[in-house]
Amino acid sequence: MKAIYPGSFDPITYGHIDIIKRASEVFDDFTVVLMNNMRKKPLFSADERLEMIKEVTKNLNVKVDLHNGLLVQYVREKGIKIAIRGLRAVEDFEYEFEMALANREMCPNLEMIYFMTDIRFLFLSSSMVKEVAQFGGELKQWVPQMVEDKLREKFQM
Repeated sequence: MKAIYPGSFDPITYGHIDIIKRASEVFDDFTVVLMNNMRKKPLFSADERLEMIKEVTKNLNVKVDLHNGLLVQYVREKGIKIAIRGLRAVEDFEYEFEMALANREMCPNLEMIYFMTDIRFLFLSSSMVKEVAQFGGELKQWVPQMVEDKLREKFQM
């Protein structure tokens, strides 16, 4: 069965990687899709994010793709009926619930499946990682070394 994990991954974190690993064990055709979200101003370019995603998933049974547009457009084009999302806290649920309803209105065949975060990553977000990196804080517990190195380059630390 085909499934995707869409996100902006700016940058990819151990929280994302945990969801990717777990979902890739459930679905035999699993793709991580970098979505270019117009509301967000990414620190990393789409090419840089794709490179990081490919690097950290190279030993997993996943594909990596890029999409500039709506999730529902992507799933229609690819014939996919399942999208995976991660949930950390109540705030995530509210946002994800709104998005799921909007997506269902546009694409009734799309099912959203939610993976609860590992408790180690309950508070972890890409935004927090970028802020900690900007001020030279410790990152090794939240992102792979390659991602940390790229963050340090961006902030020249």
